[in-house]
Amino acid sequence: MAITLALKVFAGLLAAALAALLLEHYGLTGPPSSLPQPLNPQRPHPAPGPGDSNIFWGLQISDIHVSRFRDPSRAVDLEKFCSETIDIIQPALVLATGDLTDAKTKEQLGSRQQEVEWQTYQSILKKTRVMEKTKWLDIKGNHDAYNIPSLESVKNYYRKYSAVHRDGSFHYVHSTPFGNYSFISVDATQNPGPKRPFNFFGILDEKQMKELLLLAKESKESNHTIWFGHFTTSTILSPSPGIRSIMSSATAYLCGHLHTLGGLMPILHTRHFQGTLELEVGDWKDNRRYRIFAFDHDLFSFEDLIFGNWPVILITNPKSLLYSCAKHEPLERILHSTHIRVLAFSLSSITSVTIKIDGVNLGQAIHLSGPIFILKWNPRNYSNGTHNIEAIVQDSAGRSTSVHHIFSVQENIHLTFNPLASFILLTDHCMVPPRFINLMSFSLHLLSKINIFYYSMLLMTLYVVLGPWFFGEIIDGKLGFCFSFGIFVNGHFLQGGATFVAGIFQVVFFNIPLMAYLCWSLLQRCFGHSFKSHLHQGKYLKIIPVHLFMLLLYIWQIYSCYFLHVTQGTLALLFSPLRTWLTLLTPVLIRCVWTLNSTKFGTFMLQLKSHLSS
Repeated sequence: MAITLALKVFAGLLAAALAALLLEHYGLTGPPSSLPQPLNPQRPHPAPGPGDSNIFWGLQISDIHVSRFRDPSRAVDLEKFCSETIDIIQPALVLATGDLTDAKTKEQLGSRQQEVEWQTYQSILKKTRVMEKTKWLDIKGNHDAYNIPSLESVKNYYRKYSAVHRDGSFHYVHSTPFGNYSFISVDATQNPGPKRPFNFFGILDEKQMKELLLLAKESKESNHTIWFGHFTTSTILSPSPGIRSIMSSATAYLCGHLHTLGGLMPILHTRHFQGTLELEVGDWKDNRRYRIFAFDHDLFSFEDLIFGNWPVILITNPKSLLYSCAKHEPLERILHSTHIRVLAFSLSSITSVTIKIDGVNLGQAIHLSGPIFILKWNPRNYSNGTHNIEAIVQDSAGRSTSVHHIFSVQENIHLTFNPLASFILLTDHCMVPPRFINLMSFSLHLLSKINIFYYSMLLMTLYVVLGPWFFGEIIDGKLGFCFSFGIFVNGHFLQGGATFVAGIFQVVFFNIPLMAYLCWSLLQRCFGHSFKSHLHQGKYLKIIPVHLFMLLLYIWQIYSCYFLHVTQGTLALLFSPLRTWLTLLTPVLIRCVWTLNSTKFGTFMLQLKSHLSS
């Protein structure tokens, strides 16, 4: 008893230690770790004050998914965004971070570049003349690269219909009287571009990493550098030292791709260990999300918005503490500032901008110029701890919106990001009864002693690793092989990303359950049951769920064959050992368990009795 208690205590302490290490690694708990310190001497001036210079703002939109078959309102609302929203906010630039089109077939399972989607997208840009109003920087997402054999292919409609018109990463410099601001795009789309679902991850090779390193060096003299791309860094495969290291001098990395995990994570923001913010914006496709960002006296601020909601507000000084980093920003300018500064936009004229700090009304901000509103303040009144600032904006039509965030003018105070968001963006994720353990170990022993089952399961497991999984049209007209570690197509090798995930799903959700089901069935035979007799034991609540669970997984395996047929074609279906052949082999193995001659279980029955009594 004492030994058992000691083991439980030790296990608990070990689990707590592992949890603490994980949380500390991701900076999720405990005293805040110190952020990277400023590389340059302090620059308190010019500080935010009553002037309308030293400020510009831009927008980000992502995962638009203009579709030929689904939700025409995506395109309708995009046109309204490019006319009404752009006209009101008047951004210096717009970052459209990928998945400009949907590129799916009518049943939504297959993938194909639909030229009409690209024509719709381009017609919106031309009709609204948005490229004359602002700098529109649109980049590719994984959907924009589906089923493209090469960058030179006529199916690469991005080259023809986008605003940028060229593939690859690039460096755009926004020049102002108060300095230059670099915007570096990261093109991690696969080339050639396979069909879905093997295009979920981005890939950067050595050559692309060197190009990005050169772009990073080019931007060193800029006031700030913003990197932007479609994929989150956790979904980009890159050689050492990794993409996060290359962009470590950036203030922020703006991206999309994850669609806020279907609404489960509406805020996917974190900070890299080097200090760079990673900010995923919600999708336009279903949620009509977009982002406004600004540099006000070199202090970076942003607000994530929903299309159609007015007024739009962004507090630029004092900026949010959570998104502050002394390495990249002159945070001391907040302490030396003389005015609270707010950007406010609406369909109608702004009638009032009310400022509150810690619930205390400081008064009405006055209109300076354009969307800029200011209110005189003394930051030294808030020199200790953290404080909450709120801006309430009302327009002449009666619409009202408020935003708030926590700020601090005190040094060495930091806030931590959502642990799950940090895990998602930064990751390159009971007591058992002794009789159950005995039966489980014996069933595995039993499986290993009957050759047909042992070698079948061994082959299945090894085959997931070694492959090939199937042979077929990876791209229309281009045959190739799919393995766990990547895809060979048209003389190219595409490093595995989504293939690893698919392999893990196959093993976890079919191979292992099938092995467990075979072990359980063999145990039933060792207890002297046939298929009919084991159903008449009266233990329906224990027996029926096992068969139903295996049946559901088998249906899932059948569906995976159908999915393979729809996405990759008939040839892939016929020559797919991992999907089709395994689906046909499974009922054969199950039948063998229940029809195997009972005399073969005689020795095992004696061993089972001995095993259970030990």
